Amino acid sequence: MTVWERRDVPFKFQLSDMTLFSVRIPLQVRSERLVADTPPTHELRVPADALLAGSQGYVVRGLPVEGEPRVLSKVGDFICYVPQQYHHCYIDLSQTFEQYQKKFSSKTRSTISRKIKKFADHCGGQVKWKLYREPGEMKEYFALARAVSKLTYQERLLDAGLPESDEFQREAEQLAAAGRIRAWILFDGERPVSYLYCPVADGVLSYSYVGYDPAYMDKSVGLVLQWIAVEQLFSEGIFKYFDFTEGQSDHKRLFSTHQRRCANVFFIRDSLRSRAIVFAHRKVDSLSVWAGEMLERHGLKAKLKRLLRGAG
Repeated sequence: MTVWERRDVPFKFQLSDMTLFSVRIPLQVRSERLVADTPPTHELRVPADALLAGSQGYVVRGLPVEGEPRVLSKVGDFICYVPQQYHHCYIDLSQTFEQYQKKFSSKTRSTISRKIKKFADHCGGQVKWKLYREPGEMKEYFALARAVSKLTYQERLLDAGLPESDEFQREAEQLAAAGRIRAWILFDGERPVSYLYCPVADGVLSYSYVGYDPAYMDKSVGLVLQWIAVEQLFSEGIFKYFDFTEGQSDHKRLFSTHQRRCANVFFIRDSLRSRAIVFAHRKVDSLSVWAGEMLERHGLKAKLKRLLRGAG
């Protein structure tokens, strides 16, 4: 039986990284899991499961697909909306670290080594980092990671920083007690400069929260910490995959061993309100893409991103 979770799902109206506003629709949500090895589908169908009380539809995240599904269509009594299609990146951890390194070209390995050495030289010759995995370590981890998260563009612009609630920290402690947390901090001396937080389910680590101090943007501290984390996970040898979750980026493509084409698919019961929300969301999204293409054409996109991510 499929397990659904009812949520008030936000539709964020964004231009690039900036959220203008959001509208919520009560929907029931599930995510396709890597370990399920779901075959790709070429036809999007409304789930057969009954709607939960108060739910106005379904969301299936990370659904493997063939080709490129239509962004908007009508399926029975539902609007089918596919706002995100991407290559889902992940690392197969069943191999050795030596085998993993062979996926990189000699030029890329040299570049990674050079960036790690550059940061080590900045720190006086040695890279300092710490793995947090025990319940008693979570308080220290959150104090350090939150100090970095408050500086990141994820928190300032996307409202996606590391949560600071007591409830979230208690949940982390419970996961740690069950051996289901791996979290890292990278330091410059005693100063935390980058963090990575990965809960574990069914032997799969999820790339859930990540960030770095924008003052260290030119020192590639995110890449340095990712490399350290991956090497440490291979040394443990107990996990199946490192899941970069939905969305794609150069960072995820660089470190992944596999990619599969996926989509986030919404089936929303047809109504005037849902049509207005979905169509408006689609228009704003298209405008954002157009604006990004125009900035790229004039050589301004990368500069604007650096400005937004580095601004305090």
